[in-house]
Amino acid sequence: MKFIKNIFEKTEPHVQKGAKFHWLHSVHEGFFTLFFVQKTTSKSGAHIHDYIDLKRTMGIVVLALVPTVLFGMYNIGFQHFKAIGELASTGFFAIFFYGLLKVFPVIVVSYVVGLGIEFVFAQIRGHDIQEGFLVSGILIPLVMPIETPLWMIAVATAFAVIIGKEVFGGTGMNIWNPALVARAFLFFAYPAQMSGESVWVSLKDADKVIDGFSGATPMANAAAGNIDFNISDAFFGFIPGSVGETSTLAILIGAVILIITGIASWKIMVSTVAGGVTLGLILNAFAGSTGLSPNVAEYFSMPFWHHLIIGGFAFGAVFMATDPVSGAQTEKGKWIYGFLIGFIAILIRVINPAFPEGMMLAILIMNTFAPLIDHYVVQANIKRRLKRVKVSS
Repeated sequence: MKFIKNIFEKTEPHVQKGAKFHWLHSVHEGFFTLFFVQKTTSKSGAHIHDYIDLKRTMGIVVLALVPTVLFGMYNIGFQHFKAIGELASTGFFAIFFYGLLKVFPVIVVSYVVGLGIEFVFAQIRGHDIQEGFLVSGILIPLVMPIETPLWMIAVATAFAVIIGKEVFGGTGMNIWNPALVARAFLFFAYPAQMSGESVWVSLKDADKVIDGFSGATPMANAAAGNIDFNISDAFFGFIPGSVGETSTLAILIGAVILIITGIASWKIMVSTVAGGVTLGLILNAFAGSTGLSPNVAEYFSMPFWHHLIIGGFAFGAVFMATDPVSGAQTEKGKWIYGFLIGFIAILIRVINPAFPEGMMLAILIMNTFAPLIDHYVVQANIKRRLKRVKVSS
C-alpha cells in the first residue's frame, strides 16, 4: 500500500490547478480516496467530523451484501445443474464456479459503465468523484435475472446513472434508488426479454433440461394461483430468482451488519415488514369472499408471512428501501415511508398479476413521495410546538 501511496503523491502535483493534467484531478482524487483516507476536511462551516465518511459507509454496505453475492453465485450454478439433472453428480466448487462465471461479467459491466459515466460527469463539472456508485454498481447485478444480456445491463446502468442520478446533481441528490431505476428501465423497455421462465435460470445446455423442470419463480407461480414452493428452499434461497434476492437468510445477515453499524435504518426495515404483514392479514381475511377468481382467491389465502420470504421483499426492505438518499429522513417519516412500501408491494403483487414483483414499484413510488412525507412530518412538529408556545404564553 505504501508503494501505491507513493505513486499518488508523486503524480499529485501534475493534476493540480494550472498543471498540465489538471483536468484529471477528479479522477486522481477519486482513486486516491478509494485506497486511502481523505487528506482534507471541510474548509468552512460547522461540521461534525467522524471516521465514517461516504467511502466507509458504502464499504460497509458492500460488506453486508457479500453473503447475498456469494450465495447468489452458488444458486445460479445450483439451478443450472438442477435443470439439466446433474446436481447430484456435481461438486460444491463446480456449482459455485459456474455461478461465478455467470455473475462476474455482469458486475464488471455494471461498474465499468457506471463509474465511467460518473468519471466523465465529475470531470465536466470539476467536482470530486463520489463513492456512491460503489453500492449501486453491485446492487444492479443483484436485482437482475441472470440471463439478462450484458448489453442490456450496460444500457440500463447508463440510464440509471444519467437519468436517475446525474441529472439531479449526482450522489446525494437523486430522487430514486439508481439500482431500481435500472431494473425498472429494463422491465418496461424490454418486457419480452425480461419475462418468462428462461431468464431466471442459466440454461446454456438447454438440450439437456430434464422433463418437468420449471424455471418459474415462486412469485410467478403464486400469481398464477400455483402456490406450492418449499418454505425451506425459499428461506435459504434454493429457488429461481434474481441473483441476490433469493436467500432470505443471507439478506438477514446483511441486515444485522447494517443495523449494528448504524448504516441503515432499522425503523424502515421493521415498518416495511409491518406494512407487508398488515395487508397480508387483510387479504387472508377476504380470501373466502365471493366473486374472486380461483387464482386470485388462492393468492389471497396464501399465509401472510410467505410474502416475506419470496420475491424481492426482504432484499428491498433491507438494501433498497433504506437508501439514505432516496428514503425518508425524519424519524416519524421513516415509519410511514416503510409501512407504505410494504403495504403497496403486497397490494401490487396480489391485485395486479401483471407485475408479480411489486417491491420494485412500491419503493420507487415511495421514493417519489418521501420528501412530501418528511415535509408534513416537519410541519406537524412546527404546529405542535407553536401550540405549546401559545399555551405557555
